[in-house]
Parts: sequence; C-alpha cells; structure tokens
Amino acid sequence: MAGDVERPGGGPEQQHEAKPHLPSPTIWPAGFAAGVALVLIGLVVSWPVVAVGAGVAVVFGYLWVREVTREVRGPVAEPAPPPEVHELVGPVATAEEPTYSRSRFLEGSTLGLGALIGGIVTVPVVGFAVAPAFVGQGYEDVDLGPLDNFEQGKWVVATFVSRKREGQVSTRTTFVRNNGLADEVPSFTIISNRCVHMGCPVQPLGPSQEDKKTVLDSDRGPVLLIPTQPSGFGCPCHGGAYDNEGNRTAGPPVRALDRYQYSIVNGHLVLGDPYSVGKVEGEGAEAKIEAYSIADPGQHVDGFEQYFYPYIP
Repeated sequence: MAGDVERPGGGPEQQHEAKPHLPSPTIWPAGFAAGVALVLIGLVVSWPVVAVGAGVAVVFGYLWVREVTREVRGPVAEPAPPPEVHELVGPVATAEEPTYSRSRFLEGSTLGLGALIGGIVTVPVVGFAVAPAFVGQGYEDVDLGPLDNFEQGKWVVATFVSRKREGQVSTRTTFVRNNGLADEVPSFTIISNRCVHMGCPVQPLGPSQEDKKTVLDSDRGPVLLIPTQPSGFGCPCHGGAYDNEGNRTAGPPVRALDRYQYSIVNGHLVLGDPYSVGKVEGEGAEAKIEAYSIADPGQHVDGFEQYFYPYIP
C-alpha cells in the first residue's frame, strides 16, 4: 500500500534537529590579550618588549582566528543524490540551502564589533604614545650673551626662555661659572636648577647680588643674569643638597644635578642640549663628568638601579 511505503528522512533519528554548536574553550583570546598588553607596556619600557608583545599577539591572534573559522574552512561535502522512491510517495524534497545558526551569527557579530571598538580605543592611545617619539622633541640653542658677562671663577644665575614658540611658560634657570681656559678653550660649568629628586627648583646656598643683575635682549625674550656666591645648592621642597659641582651631598636625590652642553659662537656663550650626570670628580675645568642621556627626576643613571627604569635611547 502507498501508506506503507517508507518516506525518506521519515525516521525519528533523522528528524531529530541538531543542537547549536558552541565553540570549545580555548586559551587563544587570553594569549592575544596578553600580547596586546605587552605591546602597550613596551611603549613605556622599551622597544624589545614591543616586538615580543607584537609577536605574541600575532601568533595567538592567528590561532584564535583559525579556531573560530575551523568549520567554515572545512571541505564542503557534496549533497547525496535523493533516494529513489515509489512514484506514489509524491514529490522528492529538495535539499535546503546552507544557513548559519543563530549562535554562529552572534559569535561573528560579537568578534567584529569587539575588534571595531578595540581599534577605536587603541589606535588613538597608541598614536599619542608613539607619535611623540617620531616628532622633533629636541632642545633649542639659547644665546646667553657675550663672554664678558661671565667673570672668571664667578657664578651667575641665568634665567632664559628655552623654547621660542612656547614663550614664558618655557622659562628655565641655570647656574653658570666661567672656569677660565682649558687647553686654550674657554671652559664653563653650566648646571640645571632642576632637582633630580622630584624636579623642584634648586636654589644657590649663598647671597645673590640682585643690584648687579644684567638683562640682555634676545630673539626669544630677555636673558637675566644675576651674580651669586653659592656654597652649594639646595632644594627647598624635600631637603636635597648638592655641592658646587652638583654632586649630591644630602637628602633624597639619586644622582648629581643635570648639566648643559655649550658652545662659543661669535664670542657668545650658547647653551645646547641638557644631559644627566652620575657624579663629578674634580672641580672646574679639571672635572671628570660621568655623563648620560637626559633622564627624568628620580631616575638612576648608573649602578644596578638603572635597570629598573625604561631604556634611555
């Protein structure tokens, strides 16, 4: 009888609807996140850490994508031909078009939206963190005036505008001493007044002769020179103390005071880039200076402590 003919796909096992597939737990997202975290940390610490973080992020990101797309990338099986049935059964059911389950759609949408939000948040942060390293951040040369304004063996407090485009907000102060000649070349000691503990302004420990101050005009603003007779330098904020060569003698500073490079141009004293100092042995023109790239206040530049701070290029 027609009613006794077995219909294709009519068995209870074949009619059972498959449950939605859920992705198996994996450590790839955690590894990818760890790589991104290393990249961000490396932007502060050093470039080798950035390279390691980028490598970890790429490897785990690739494995993550590979895991998520495993079923999509699998070979597509050709549909089996419909079985032959008795003509009284009726029309043969055609195979349905392949579709994605709701869980698969939600998974893809979540990953795509997360990547979009992550990019919107990360790209500006990385840009602000990395861009300054490729933008000119150098120091401008500053003309402190003729050499005649600096008497040999005497100290002068020099106040000047360090960056022309920034105006008075970039006003800086240094302590300048003319050491005389060294190998027939004028020698100067030029010490920054920035305390190497927290960056507070250091003061000369001695009288200053305000009545003998000299004001010079320059293309960036006035340069003020005030004679002083220091017996060292002190920080009023936290009690840091330094000798006349800038070496730390007491208090919390971690190194000697920073100094400035200088040059003599057309009989004028011209400041160059600042640099950090570990310590100074000797005095004046005979001083031996342990010089390092400029570092932030509170940062060691020598000894084993230097390895606990970001690399100074």
